[in-house]
Amino acid sequence: MRPAAQSGISLIEVLITIAIVGIVIAMGVPAYGTWIQNTQIRTAADSILAGMQTARNEAIRRNAAVQFKLDGAGSTQWRVNFFSDPDTNPLQSRPATEGSPNATVVIAPGGADTVTFSALGRVVPNADASPSITSVLVDNPTITVVADRRTLQIVVPTGGAIRMCDPKVAAGDPRAC
Repeated sequence: MRPAAQSGISLIEVLITIAIVGIVIAMGVPAYGTWIQNTQIRTAADSILAGMQTARNEAIRRNAAVQFKLDGAGSTQWRVNFFSDPDTNPLQSRPATEGSPNATVVIAPGGADTVTFSALGRVVPNADASPSITSVLVDNPTITVVADRRTLQIVVPTGGAIRMCDPKVAAGDPRAC
């Protein structure tokens, strides 16, 4: 007589499968953490870009100057206000904790925190005569390996054609700054 065929899987096969899955997960967790932190950089940069574009579009739509202001040193929090009365309720705003709590910004030139757009969508002097934002570099210092960081930069030319670029790519690449 032939022995009965085995059906199902053995306990040893289950343990080996669990061990292999555990090893694969342990190898992938650090890369996943870096990916999450880089996603926060992208979220913050997209938000700042969208806020600046909103300010520019509102200025054109309302035929009046509108300003974009980054609130707080190194923070990704921003608001869009009328140029004539910047202390009124903002047209739009974003808290720093929304989607990118670890992202930080470096604004150029130093001391700038506002950019004002005219009714034609061009950059004009700020109401308080402070320097206008010309670029915003978004980074995430919680990523310890600098080579793994994907910093992004928002460039604000005087013509008002705001764009986001990657300062790490080589010149000639369309993503370059």
